[in-house]
Amino acid sequence: MIASLSALTASNVLTIISSLLMLLGGVAAFIIGMNLMGSNLERAAGKSMRRLMAKAAKNRFRGIATGAAVTAIVTSSSATTVMIVGFVNVGLMTLTQAASVIMGANIGTTVTALLTAISTVGDELLIITALFTFSSFVGMLMSMLSKKEKIKRVGAILQGLGLIFVGMQFMSMTMKNMLADEHINFVIEQAFIGIGKGADKLTWHIIVLFLLGAALTGLVQSSSAITAIVISLANENLITLPMGMFIILGTNVGTCVTALFSSLGTNVNARRAAIVHLLFNVLGSIIFIIPLAFLSGHLERFLNSFIPSLSWQIAIFHMAFNVLTTAILIGFVNYLVKLACLIVPDKKGADSKEEQDTLDRRLLKTPAIAVGQVRRQLLSMADKAFKNYKLSLDMLFSGDLSHREEFDETEKSINSMNKHIISFLIELSLTEISETDEKKVSSFYHVASDIERIGDYAENIVEYAEKSVEDKLEFSDHAKEEIREMDLHITNLYRYTGQVFAGSDLNYLPDVEKEETATDDVNRKMQQSHLRRMTEGRCTAEAGAVFLQLAVNMERIGDHMNNIANSVKSYGHKSGVTVRKVSK
Repeated sequence: MIASLSALTASNVLTIISSLLMLLGGVAAFIIGMNLMGSNLERAAGKSMRRLMAKAAKNRFRGIATGAAVTAIVTSSSATTVMIVGFVNVGLMTLTQAASVIMGANIGTTVTALLTAISTVGDELLIITALFTFSSFVGMLMSMLSKKEKIKRVGAILQGLGLIFVGMQFMSMTMKNMLADEHINFVIEQAFIGIGKGADKLTWHIIVLFLLGAALTGLVQSSSAITAIVISLANENLITLPMGMFIILGTNVGTCVTALFSSLGTNVNARRAAIVHLLFNVLGSIIFIIPLAFLSGHLERFLNSFIPSLSWQIAIFHMAFNVLTTAILIGFVNYLVKLACLIVPDKKGADSKEEQDTLDRRLLKTPAIAVGQVRRQLLSMADKAFKNYKLSLDMLFSGDLSHREEFDETEKSINSMNKHIISFLIELSLTEISETDEKKVSSFYHVASDIERIGDYAENIVEYAEKSVEDKLEFSDHAKEEIREMDLHITNLYRYTGQVFAGSDLNYLPDVEKEETATDDVNRKMQQSHLRRMTEGRCTAEAGAVFLQLAVNMERIGDHMNNIANSVKSYGHKSGVTVRKVSK
């Protein structure tokens, strides 16, 4: 080998450098293809993914199926796990549910390895690879010539699929060109033989191969890309099956790096989800690495008896490893969760609820789910605003201002949520979302503003309460009766508005309009009653001014609730449910 190294010429060195650069270009095309195909499949299946995630909550086996299906769609277990970390962080998924979905994600990622193996078929099936590669050209034409969004998306999916095979073919051709030179061929063979020598025994070589797979995957942050390179090397007989198996085991651990980085800055349960992912892959590797160290030679002979292609042997091993690991560890989900809880203990004094009230930007990877989460945040913000409205009215009636600090904290939270939601919506609007979700996002800007204004009017009512206490103002029993009547309609209006907005259900719009009209009527009645009391000398000018301002503010709160309900018109539907009317 030393003699061969000394025989390498400057031309050989340049050939190696240029081949390595082209190899990296092939890796780049492969990863770009995966991301392009995965992201567009994910957007096309937005509603389906929401349904899949809902089913994941049923039981651990559905969770596994969900993880496998979603990962097959997005072609990346790392992307799925990052999504799961985001879901756990915002409370969309429990840690136990996340654990089973993560297991399924490891199975789903084997689809990419099988696709890669297809690109290494013999000359008699070369037409299959050519057709897959040609799909990128077809996809490009579809995206360029069509104006329809759905056709453009299908075109992008085909482009991504084609680029995966273009990348694989590029890597394979680069390897063949390098091996065409006898000096380079000999050096490469000796290097891999040196690394793999004794790899069928429990020696340091196994550890080197395992760590090599983990390190490269952590660096590239794509186990699929490293698996593709391994299969490409196997196709050129540069590595043996045992070598490939130990590198694959390493890639399963290295892929956890993405989720671990993603969990930084999240709540405790989200970090635990990333740890569950790490524990699952590490334990799976430990379970298999020792038996394989002694039995890999027998396994190689067994596979050679009916699967001649080394590339397919590695792809099938990758799938079998993940399926068997899941089958073994599925019964230990609760123990994995408990171990993750020990590794990442609860923070003392941490406010977990406040952590979950945050929109996680990881959700931007799944726009359809992100839109649903914004709706939840707006409903939470509306609850706070309505709570403050009720609190302000209590202070006005009772004259007890001891809850002013609580009111101010809630108002501060409303303003903070408004800014955060608007910021998130801006980022969400820049992603590729469906036409319906685009309408929702557009309306959500106005909804956030309406809710914030409700909070502001509640703040005005608190100021009227303070003025009433300071000036010792009192309302007559008749005036209080009218305020309570207005409050009843606002309460009903809030309930029906919530039903319209939460379920995009236009069935409740007539009730919203009825209650909003009632607030207008009561406002007029309050003003007329006030003038009559003033004429009769039963009301002071100071109390009258507060009463009139209160009536206007309450009526405007009703207007903003009506705006929120009507914002759903552009995308809502009628459920067919018979609505029980509120009697006036």
